Amino acid sequence: MPETGAIVVESFGGPDKLRWVQRQLPEPGPAEVLVRHTAVGLNFIDTYHRSGLYPLELPAGLGTEAAGVVEAVGAAVGGLAPGDRVAYVCLPPGAYAERRVLPVDRLVKLPEAIGDEVAAAAMLKGLTAWYLLHRSYRLQAGDPVLVHAAAGGVGLILCQWARALGARVIGVVGTPEKGELARRHGCDETVLSSDPDLVSRVRDLSGGGVAAVYDSVGQATFFQSLDCLRRHGTMVTYGNASGPVEPFSPMELARRGSLFLTRPVLFDFIATPESLADASGALFAALAAGHTSIAIHQRWPLRQAATAHRELEARRTVGASVLLP
Repeated sequence: MPETGAIVVESFGGPDKLRWVQRQLPEPGPAEVLVRHTAVGLNFIDTYHRSGLYPLELPAGLGTEAAGVVEAVGAAVGGLAPGDRVAYVCLPPGAYAERRVLPVDRLVKLPEAIGDEVAAAAMLKGLTAWYLLHRSYRLQAGDPVLVHAAAGGVGLILCQWARALGARVIGVVGTPEKGELARRHGCDETVLSSDPDLVSRVRDLSGGGVAAVYDSVGQATFFQSLDCLRRHGTMVTYGNASGPVEPFSPMELARRGSLFLTRPVLFDFIATPESLADASGALFAALAAGHTSIAIHQRWPLRQAATAHRELEARRTVGASVLLP
């Protein structure tokens, strides 16, 4: 039986709850594949799973995306063979590992032009940018949009792709340095998250309000984001970096101009093999065409996942990060 080292969580809490263990893996079933990871994506959702904000059955693995090499395939697997390069994003978490057995229908074969580290950082963040721009609010050329955490992992991908689609992109950033990075990656303008006049600045820059807000921050920015929208604008709240949004009256949407609100989740958009293939195909095409790019700004050994979580939660990271087995 194959063996793997892996990071597990035995009780919810801070980064100190991450444990390195050795364990046996089962042989791949008929429709399963054994993958040796070469790079693992680091995402804010990993901290939600670790802390218990998104509860898991314990003990649990962490991590939802990775890239690697096929080592073995089940008897009914077609289209993949040992030696093929693959990537995935899927639940339940468990990507923080050297090896993993996965259902074949959750894997995508990597084009030659896409490197392993880029793929590991692209599946969750890149496919999130895809559904934000093409499903949650279908962006039109000329639309002004507001992107929170514009210098973050999803933000840098989202801003570039939105700009390539013809949007006017306003990014919210935490520091002037992050603003400079965001402007190099698609933002026409940036505003500081600490600016007390953020709403009026955004409304001025957008000519009266944005068509859509892409908000991964959650509780701390929710109503501020609503106030940045034009009449009939769309609020896309897709993350909880500051905590989940508290219950509120739908009249808050009515009194701001009959707004639309959606709280999407990636896995609802890639639930079938066909939808996963369509989405990943669009992402790989956008990367190949230069409509967006993924820069790896931080790398840590997989065993140092706790350090990576501390840096992520302290907002000391920019762009994409990977863990290396």
